Amino acid sequence: MSRRLRLLLAVIGLVALVWLTLAAVDRAIALGQRFMGLPEGLRWIVGLLVLFGAALVVGFGAWWLRPRRPRTPVVAPDRASLEARIETLRESRIDVEELRSELGELDRRRETAHVYVAVFGEISTGKSTLIAALAPGNAPERDARGGTTRDVAHYETDAWGARWTVADVPGSAESDGDARERMARDEALRAHAVVYVCAGDLTRTQGEELRWLGDFGKPLVLAVNKADQWTAAERDSIVGRVRAQSAGIPDAVVAISAGGDERFTRRLADGTIENVARRRPADVEPLMNALRRMLAPGATQLEALRENAVLAGLHERTGEREAEWRAAEAERIVSRYARRAIVGAMAAVAPGSDLVIQGVLATGMVRALAALHDVRVTDVEIDNLLRQVRMTLRTGTSLVLAISGNALKAFPGLGTLGGGILHAFAYALIFDSFGRALAATLAERRTLDQADASERMRELLGDAGQSRLRRLAELTGEALRDR
Repeated sequence: MSRRLRLLLAVIGLVALVWLTLAAVDRAIALGQRFMGLPEGLRWIVGLLVLFGAALVVGFGAWWLRPRRPRTPVVAPDRASLEARIETLRESRIDVEELRSELGELDRRRETAHVYVAVFGEISTGKSTLIAALAPGNAPERDARGGTTRDVAHYETDAWGARWTVADVPGSAESDGDARERMARDEALRAHAVVYVCAGDLTRTQGEELRWLGDFGKPLVLAVNKADQWTAAERDSIVGRVRAQSAGIPDAVVAISAGGDERFTRRLADGTIENVARRRPADVEPLMNALRRMLAPGATQLEALRENAVLAGLHERTGEREAEWRAAEAERIVSRYARRAIVGAMAAVAPGSDLVIQGVLATGMVRALAALHDVRVTDVEIDNLLRQVRMTLRTGTSLVLAISGNALKAFPGLGTLGGGILHAFAYALIFDSFGRALAATLAERRTLDQADASERMRELLGDAGQSRLRRLAELTGEALRDR
């Protein structure tokens, strides 16, 4: 665009701005005159409405422009309570060696006083090439948890004026890579600082990973790789978008080029085609500057954040093991009480009508499941729950009988024994549905939610899945044989 054309456009824009300003002033004067011409009472009403609207606009603007609070780091439980939970799992014959070894690794790294930096990100973003640029000429030290070439590898480097241990972790977003992704996340928690690598705008999955990393509050750098493939304007635009997408989570957003090999073909003057391979130079100085600034306090000062992240991750993994153990234990409790209900049901008259007779068993099952999930329940709460269960059964008796009868048709040996078997199977279905519904409610809500448990029970009573009915029929047969 020529200089004269730019000047002409500037003059036109200035004239348009002046005209719009004068028009707005003229409109404001006209509205003021009309306002002053209103009756005094109406003038007060209109004035108050205008002031109220202006206050709303100002308040919304102040809220929108307010400084955002920094993300609160995840707070881990204290180590003593975590160790006690792991020991409880071990006493329950749950494999906890991986959890205990994580605590040992936490202590080992603290004693070495090395600074650990983890390079994290999706596959195909240039992580491995970046590792080579950060730790040139160093062979990886394979991690003890390894065993394949896609496990965690450590590189010792002092090439940038600081002695760091750089961890190369498996890339995320791989197909069938859940185990490797879990390994990468665990190593990111063990590091003092994390470099998250992307190669352009953040995807939804990358945004979720970045938020997960940011929750732990440790030094975090977002490195936008392959910047040498863009023009200066493109680079500024992409970095600006990534900075907006990351919403202030990383401590720094930098554009880098990890370098690496590139291959291309070119046509020579004589018409032949030549395959060319060349090395692209690396430019990671912005990343190194950000890391130097963040890691300047040293391993000792950064250890508290690292330990908090490791213990928080360990708390999550321990919780998963506890949930698995509780689910298996709840299964055993429900089966045990269902078996007892089958035996007791042989003297019953009609399914569902004598739940009061089985009330002791139902109460015992409620108490056992509540104790398993560390939920305190009172006698009043149990009575109210059983009353709700009886109401659910009263409306679903025909459904229970229909499912029980159809299920026993597949087991001729049981079906020919008469109504007592049907009654016993119906109670197996009732107690199994009630126990599973209550266990799910306690696990998710951590309280005795009667409405939720009743709704889940109603759904389970209508579940006529063949595998479930076969299991209950086998349980009925075993209980009757033992009797």
